[in-house]
Amino acid sequence: MHETRRAARQRRRRRGLVVGTTTGLAVTGLLVCLVMTMQADPREDAGRAPATAVADAQTALPPASPDDKPDTASPPAPSTSPSAGAGTPAPSGTTSRTASPTTSAAPSPTSPKRPAATSPLTGRIRPEVTHQGVATVYQAGDGDGACSYGPSGDMMIAAMNTTDYETSKACGAHVLVRAENGASVTVRITNECPLPCAPGQLDLSEQAFAELAPVSTGRIPITWSLVSPDTPGTISIRYKTGSSPYWCGIQAIGHRNPLARLEVRTSGGWRRLARTDYNYFLSPDGSGCGGAIRLTDIHGERLTVDGIALRPEVVQSTRVQFTRH
Repeated sequence: MHETRRAARQRRRRRGLVVGTTTGLAVTGLLVCLVMTMQADPREDAGRAPATAVADAQTALPPASPDDKPDTASPPAPSTSPSAGAGTPAPSGTTSRTASPTTSAAPSPTSPKRPAATSPLTGRIRPEVTHQGVATVYQAGDGDGACSYGPSGDMMIAAMNTTDYETSKACGAHVLVRAENGASVTVRITNECPLPCAPGQLDLSEQAFAELAPVSTGRIPITWSLVSPDTPGTISIRYKTGSSPYWCGIQAIGHRNPLARLEVRTSGGWRRLARTDYNYFLSPDGSGCGGAIRLTDIHGERLTVDGIALRPEVVQSTRVQFTRH
């Protein structure tokens, strides 16, 4: 009887060991599955990395130029337009020419040889881009206009529509105008043609319009494009009436290519001045007035001029000119 009871107890002990072992194995397997499930799929991470890198590259901003200061707000300025006839040309001081490299996107079909056509320095009027519009005619008087250049001895001039005038960015630009009859004329932008002048429209002086069609026609379809003429003259600088060491307005006259920037040298470096719709660049606090001036055209070329005296209403020659394109 005792042997029978002992054998029964041994059988129960063996069954308990088997059940415990089986339960332990099941728990261990469950824990292994949970750990594997919680681990990230390395293939999924590898697939996300390039997309993130591309997104970062697209949103990265170019570094700012260390010597450029932000534009300044333009204060109220005298409304009287200066006259080119006031004062006499004064000799310039030392001048230096420096070419500034410009980074641009790939050339567009309209400008295969002019990276500057896509440069941020250009406005609506760009090299090797043909504009379509109409030419109208106006009595230009002595040639003065919104660009504040004063009377003009050359009446091959035009007023640019407000859209393409672009707060005086078009001032001084030379454009070649072509009519449907094959006639053409090159004019300099000296004025603004307000609304209802439409984008692409040019209001030509009577003298310029007569090169394309009889003035009595009044309105003709045209195409026009920016040109860089072979002009013999050089750039001049003029300070606005009321300019002093505490406030000044500066104007560049006679530039071959459209002017993109005007900067003055200050104790803190070069400072870019804001441009007004009457074509003067203002230094509201007088910083840089009477000092060195740096001019940049839409192609990125820089001309640095020294020795221009702070003499309001006096046209002073710089003896330098932008390169022809």
